[in-house]
Amino acid sequence: MVVTLPAYSGLVAKELTTERLTLRPWHLDDAETALGVYGDASIARWLSPAMDTVADLGAMRLVLQHWIGEDERLVPPAGRWAIERRDDGRVIGGAVLLPLPPGGDDLEMGWHLHRDVWGKGYAVEAGQRLARWAFDEGLDEVFAVTRPANDRAGAVARHIGMDWVGETEKYYGLRLQVFRMRPADLEG
Repeated sequence: MVVTLPAYSGLVAKELTTERLTLRPWHLDDAETALGVYGDASIARWLSPAMDTVADLGAMRLVLQHWIGEDERLVPPAGRWAIERRDDGRVIGGAVLLPLPPGGDDLEMGWHLHRDVWGKGYAVEAGQRLARWAFDEGLDEVFAVTRPANDRAGAVARHIGMDWVGETEKYYGLRLQVFRMRPADLEG
């Protein structure tokens, strides 16, 4: 599928909710909690080369400022979201639906959670909500790409309902595992 996204839409990521989560646009005052995810080398190592470990609070604010500006130029369903627990309002990570390089022909789903909330089903819940949003907006497939050694991300992709389709070096110039989801996978 070819996803053509105009350069500017003037929109920001739509707020999405689940039973336990709110996926909402990032705010600059999320920097401290975001640093707990993107400043953690054990998490950020899986995000490279798309993103390196964020060094400090000032750098995290700059990253968030960039993401907020980028969101204004993306056309839905593409976007970046803070993942917030509904019961206590705590930001526990981030989620994305972004065009994959090199040509932006495929839309990637991603999730990045603070280590202290791993294993609670939040990534699966957020991923399923992102997929539903993408399909409701007319997409017929979304992808997730993971490094072959990132067993946790692969397991989450499968729990979301994604199918493993193979490995490629098409994206980011790295050997990556590719998972794909279509609307029927979400309903099945």
